[in-house]
Amino acid sequence: MRSYSDLFRTREFTPLFLSSSLHSAASTIGALAIGTLVFKATESPLLSAVSMFGPQLAQVVGATTLLSAADRLPPRSTMTGIALSFAVGTAVMATPGLPLWALFAVIAMLGLISSLGGGVRWGLLNEILSKDGYLLGRSVFNMASGLTQIAGFATGGVLMVVLSPRATLVVAVTLYLAAALVTRLGLSRRAPRTEGRPSVAQTWRTNALLWSSPPRRTTYLLLWIPNGLVVGCESLYVSYAPDRAGLLFACGAFGMFVGDVTTGRFLPPPVRRRLGIPFLLLLAGPYLFFALRPGTAIAAACVALASVGFGSSLIQQERLMALTPEELSGHALGLHSSGMLTMQGVSAALAGAVAQLTSPATAMTLMAATSLAATATLSAAGKRQERRPTGGGDGKGGAAVGVLGVPDVDGTR
Repeated sequence: MRSYSDLFRTREFTPLFLSSSLHSAASTIGALAIGTLVFKATESPLLSAVSMFGPQLAQVVGATTLLSAADRLPPRSTMTGIALSFAVGTAVMATPGLPLWALFAVIAMLGLISSLGGGVRWGLLNEILSKDGYLLGRSVFNMASGLTQIAGFATGGVLMVVLSPRATLVVAVTLYLAAALVTRLGLSRRAPRTEGRPSVAQTWRTNALLWSSPPRRTTYLLLWIPNGLVVGCESLYVSYAPDRAGLLFACGAFGMFVGDVTTGRFLPPPVRRRLGIPFLLLLAGPYLFFALRPGTAIAAACVALASVGFGSSLIQQERLMALTPEELSGHALGLHSSGMLTMQGVSAALAGAVAQLTSPATAMTLMAATSLAATATLSAAGKRQERRPTGGGDGKGGAAVGVLGVPDVDGTR
């Protein structure tokens, strides 16, 4: 599978793509409206950051309790139910006079539900596409997410000026309902990928199996920590530039789009395999300039340049799939998604707390420096694993391959 046209000729790819894009648009518009509402009510960078990225904090609960369901529930009905749940929850948050504690309770509940969505969606994508099509397909989803965020933050900013933050949340509700409709009508009924009943015990057993392989474990950490810390920087856009936060978010989404296009479509595999760590360094480096408290134009340029580094996620995901048995692909991708979002939520809370005590610019600089340190540490660990290969008990964990890229597809796993 070599071209985008091949992807869209694949049955069920288009409806999955459309429903995911609608869900992304709804969450983008809704997050900006919620963050603005909370900041206006509290003038707190911490609460504003947590309100926007709070659902991610609940991901850790879902990752330890619900993930076994990712491969054990029918994808179409599960994804439809998740979209409807988000529509209802967002409608509740749009209710005038809703207490702040109730708003955060709804945010936490939606985060718990969302922890299941990543595993179901990306497991289905891995099932729909051929083996060589996953990275290209996932890059299309990431590119669409970037474009949707650009349009969503721009549209959300206009809607909040023309209407109000609460009316903007109603628009998000409509988009969630549309995502549910496309999922229900566009996807075919499929049986679960794995037999058996989902349970907390099974979730723990599979998590332990996935975590038992050192190369896979390091890959997960590379997917979670460096970019999670940078998302902590992003969570402070509203408090750094209250009237220009939408612009910063849009520039970040544009940079992510460029990185995904380049990684998924134009980089040949030998080159791509070498760029996982350099992309992570690019992801954090430009945020060090926030120590100088740049104006909006320079800040937007730094954000756009840094976000190109999110292309590293595609490289590490391709590697993760190469190290994971096919029957566990949904669970493995769900663990990646939940761990990543959890780290993003924790980083947003941490960045907000530091900004509360110092300033948004100082907090962004510190988060970026920590991300660079984490990347350097994990890169060194990966090189040690390359020199000292270890065996794995699941048939795909003992490869003599490093964390700097994707293993060759000639059988040398």
